[in-house]
Amino acid sequence: MTSVDPQLAETLEPLSAPEVEAKVFVAPQWKLVWWKFRKHKMALICGVIIILIYLIALFADFLAPFDPSATNSNFLYAPPQALHLKDAQGNPGWYVYGLTSTVDPVALRREFVQDTTVDIPLKFFVKSWPYKFLGIKSDLHLFGPQDPTQSIYLLGADRLGRDLLSRMIMGTRISMSIGLVGVLLSLILGIFLGGISGYYGGALDQFIQRMIDFLRSIPSIPLWMGLAAAMPLSWSPETVYFAITIILSLIGWTSLARVVRGRFLSLREEDFVTAARLEGASNQRIIFYHMLPAFTSHIIASVTLAIPSMILSETSLSFLGLGLREPVVSWGVLLQDAQDIRSIATAPWLLIPALAVVVSVLALNFLGDGLRDAADPYAR
Repeated sequence: MTSVDPQLAETLEPLSAPEVEAKVFVAPQWKLVWWKFRKHKMALICGVIIILIYLIALFADFLAPFDPSATNSNFLYAPPQALHLKDAQGNPGWYVYGLTSTVDPVALRREFVQDTTVDIPLKFFVKSWPYKFLGIKSDLHLFGPQDPTQSIYLLGADRLGRDLLSRMIMGTRISMSIGLVGVLLSLILGIFLGGISGYYGGALDQFIQRMIDFLRSIPSIPLWMGLAAAMPLSWSPETVYFAITIILSLIGWTSLARVVRGRFLSLREEDFVTAARLEGASNQRIIFYHMLPAFTSHIIASVTLAIPSMILSETSLSFLGLGLREPVVSWGVLLQDAQDIRSIATAPWLLIPALAVVVSVLALNFLGDGLRDAADPYAR
């Protein structure tokens, strides 16, 4: 009798061995994948982190306590304010102390000092700046100061006195969505062109492979610089976002296409493909119903590893000033303020958006590893 993967058997304890074997052999594919995926603890944790990040992106307007574009000349480069569970008089609650600023007569630099005599209470579900979500206008936010005229900076302020926390939350929407949209377009191009190349072969295969070689031979930075320079300054932020997504997709599909082509070359002579062809199945059915499901794990691995690459590419382009620009808010745009030593020395909290990039990229990579292993539940 065929043995069962020990990892799958562990997930079905305390069933007996025959019961486990019977349950595994009649289980649908999605259930086998889930049984094995949930044994990968790190992937599960990272999956929860990714879900939370995308929830933040979805409800960014509601979660951001302040308008990300609102400036305040009195709090330029204001440092992060610590949360306190009690005010100066010992009353319980969420508080931050006020900030008072002075100008250093020698360095001519504004310095902030915590004022423990001023308590700023924080409340949940407060009214602040207006926004529109799914066409519905609202000014309700998850948290913020009890007095909407007061300002708090839990992660500090930038060079224009804008709240870094609110800008990071709003930047999550652009930085995380550009990875999904870009990978979706790359997935379509990679599977379509790679599948055609591997399944039909011949002159069509040679043409597609030479096109891939040409695209991969172009230096990335000069290409991005040229494309960024070609974008008119009159374009709206939405148009620039769309253009950057298309650019990243046109560059990123080549790796997946090579993987798909290699798998198609090895699968097109397999017995199950020959049997389907003899039964009169169309090429479209053979490709999408027989060959693609046979290497789902490879596609999942390529897609999940491509999303971090897209995020890093957008961050790098925006950091260098070649990608998204103000007033668009993304993690890469936020990191533009940390390009010089003077800014980092006086306001190191401007590097906090880089931490968001690192966490999201690591979580996506660990999640991809878990999905890759789980997508082939019979693998040892």
